[in-house]
Amino acid sequence: MQNRHRLTSRILIFDEQDRILLYLTVGSVPAERTRWITPGGGVEPGESHAEGARRELFEETGLDISDLGEPVWRQDFVPDYAGGDHDTAHAEYYLLRTTGFQPSRENWTAEELLDVLETRWWTLDELTSTTEPFRPPELLDLIRNQLPPLLKGSP
Repeated sequence: MQNRHRLTSRILIFDEQDRILLYLTVGSVPAERTRWITPGGGVEPGESHAEGARRELFEETGLDISDLGEPVWRQDFVPDYAGGDHDTAHAEYYLLRTTGFQPSRENWTAEELLDVLETRWWTLDELTSTTEPFRPPELLDLIRNQLPPLLKGSP
């Protein structure tokens, strides 16, 4: 059996109040009926991670950003999402500072319209105190310890 590997690009979107945008999606792990995730998704064949991030950003939020810069974090992991058609995955995370906005659903796929139950801007305190699952599990550490120098200044 061949190892099936998935490439993904995700975007860490922070507003002027240092809140992060997360999407509540239908979980695929039996213990997780739902979970909060960052916007993003699979890299299409022939796309770079940066191109995939820009496309996913537009599709999932309506924002058309020409340059997201370099990834701020990379992650290799074993997927736990629905479908089970990949054995391993690699995600590259991009950082975007912007003013708060309501994500547009105009370009969502039929699957996203079913799977995404809610969008929400979260403060660090809210993320720290929630009992709701979110992905990646390292998100809190990333926000607290790795991103602060990049988050300084206004969007």
